[in-house]
Amino acid sequence: QVQLVESGGGLVQAGGSLRLSCAASGSTFSIHTIGWYRQAPGKQRELAATISRSGNSLYADSVKGRFTISRDNAENTVYLQMNSLKPEDTAVYYCYAHYIREVSGYDSWGQGTQVTVSA
Repeated sequence: QVQLVESGGGLVQAGGSLRLSCAASGSTFSIHTIGWYRQAPGKQRELAATISRSGNSLYADSVKGRFTISRDNAENTVYLQMNSLKPEDTAVYYCYAHYIREVSGYDSWGQGTQVTVSA
């Protein structure tokens, strides 16, 4: 199994920056893709950014050019650098990992960290 613990959320003014961190533990060697989803009040959870073990990243259109995801495989940590934040980025951000065990794939989620962007 894989356990995920997020940190780095908080309150920031529009135009500001935050960096989220997610530390993975457990069977980290089995992680294929890791990243961030977010859920705003009254909305469905949506992808923000993910990165594969090989370094291929995927971003939601709404964050392209403003967010950067990076992965430290040695430290089993993934980061999300968020710049030029907007009020619409306000959400709970969840760390996500897809890992392979034997021949099956599994998903693991962190408990979430709140990001609030004031106008």
